[in-house]
Amino acid sequence: MKIFNLKNIGLLVLLIVAVFLPVVISDYWRFVLTIAFFYTIMAASWNLLGGYTGQFSLGHHTFAMIGAYTSTLLMQKAGAPFWVSIPAGILLTMIISSLLGVMCLRIHGIYLALITWAFAEVVRNYFRLHYAFTGGDRGMDSPLIFGTMKPTPYYYLFLGIAVLAIVLIAVIMRSKIGYYLRSIRDDPIAARSMGVDIVRYKIFVFMVASGLAGMAGVFYGHSIGLISPIMGDFNEMAMIIIFVVIGGMRTQAGPIVGAISVRYLMELLRAQSEFRIVILTAIVILIMRFFNGGLMELFRRLKKWIRRDREGPVSAYQELEQKQG
Repeated sequence: MKIFNLKNIGLLVLLIVAVFLPVVISDYWRFVLTIAFFYTIMAASWNLLGGYTGQFSLGHHTFAMIGAYTSTLLMQKAGAPFWVSIPAGILLTMIISSLLGVMCLRIHGIYLALITWAFAEVVRNYFRLHYAFTGGDRGMDSPLIFGTMKPTPYYYLFLGIAVLAIVLIAVIMRSKIGYYLRSIRDDPIAARSMGVDIVRYKIFVFMVASGLAGMAGVFYGHSIGLISPIMGDFNEMAMIIIFVVIGGMRTQAGPIVGAISVRYLMELLRAQSEFRIVILTAIVILIMRFFNGGLMELFRRLKKWIRRDREGPVSAYQELEQKQG
C-alpha cells in the first residue's frame, strides 16, 4: 500500500491547514469548528458501527452523554481529578456498550434500531428525572479542562481527538478485523461458516465505536462547561446520521466532509432558523436521489469526468484497472 499517494498527501495538506487555521479566523469560527470536530468523531464512530458493520444503532449519541455525565459526576460528587474522571467516563461507556452488544447479538435491522433507541430514551430520561443527582433538565456545570472559555485550546484538543479516531478506524478497516466486520454486514451466516467469531467482533465494534463517542462526550462536557439531557435528544442522533449520509456512508472521509460542511451550512443559515431544517432536508433528499454515496460519490464522479476530459475516452479494461488500483 502506497503511503505517499495523492489521497494521503491531500489529507496531510488539509491537516496542516487545520493546524494553522485558528491564526486567521475569529474565536466564533474556532468554536464552530470545535463543535464540527466533535460531530466528526461522532459521525466517524457511528459509520464504523452502522456503515461498515451494518449495526444500525439509534443510541450512539447516548454514549457521549454517558461519558460526559460520568466524568462530571465523579468530579462534582466524589472530588475526582481529571486524570481519573476522564478515563472512567470512557471506560464506563465501553462496558455499557459491550453489555448492550451482548443483548443485541442476534438482533439486526429495524429491531436493533428500535432496541438501541429505547435504550437511549431510558438513559436520557434517567438523567432528566433525577434532578437532585443530575440537575434534571437544567443540567449541571462541568469543570473546564483548560480552565478557560477561550476556544483555541479546545479547537486543537478536538482536532487531535478527531485525527486519532479517524486513524484508528482506518487501521481497523484495513486490517483483517475490517474484513471480518464487512463480512458480518454483508452475510453473517457466510461469515460464521468461514470461522468468523461474530460474537467477538460485534462486541468489539460496539465497544470501539461507543468508546470513541464516550471520549468525545467527556471532552465536550469539559469544553463547554455544561452538560444536560439534551445531549441524549434524538435530534442529535438524527444529525449524526445526516452527517454520514451527506458525506458518504462506508467511506473514511465521508463523515469528516459531512460533519464539517453541514455544520458550516447550519451556521450560515442561523439567521433563518425556521428554514434550516427544511433546507437540510431538501439537501439530504437531493443527495440520496442523485448521489447515493453522498458528497464522496460526487467527488469521485467529478474526478472521473476531469480524468476523461484530459485523457480522452477510457476503455472498459482501463476503467477496471483504475478501480482495482
